[in-house]
Amino acid sequence: MISLSPPTICNSAQILRAAGCEIIRAEKASGSGRTGRSELQLLLEFLRPGDTLMVTRVDRLARSIKDLQDIVYALNQQGVTLRATEQPVDTRSAAGKAFLDMLGVFAEFETNLRRERQMEGIAAAKARGVYRGRKPSIDPAVVYRLYTIEKMGATAIARQLGIGRASVYRALENYEQPA
Repeated sequence: MISLSPPTICNSAQILRAAGCEIIRAEKASGSGRTGRSELQLLLEFLRPGDTLMVTRVDRLARSIKDLQDIVYALNQQGVTLRATEQPVDTRSAAGKAFLDMLGVFAEFETNLRRERQMEGIAAAKARGVYRGRKPSIDPAVVYRLYTIEKMGATAIARQLGIGRASVYRALENYEQPA
């Protein structure tokens, strides 16, 4: 499986043929995750137990570590192994599985660092008095009007506004009536 621009597709296809691949599929459209990637979906449906999915690099197969882990899990459930020609990835071996696990560890570490930096930035913005948080998705005044004037229940309000009941209760709790 390759997902590249046309000149690079040829190079990758040659590498995969040299590695013994019989069927080579190329994703011409890019997409995030597995949605919008029809070649990947077709390939995953085509594979049978005992098959090996060969890629040049795992980043050609998945857009994120979470996506890669989901694909590897699905392959394992099908009895299909994953190998990469340019990386030490081979899910038949302990070392290949360990390499994939290390990718996951580094991705989680990076996510945690990003979250820590975000929290530090939010704390600094709050200290300066400039942090406002996310804009409310609903107008508490509308919820209050539906509840008090229209005499609608929380479930009906939630359905009408396309929000959860908890959001209705929170809006009512946080609503400040005009003076």
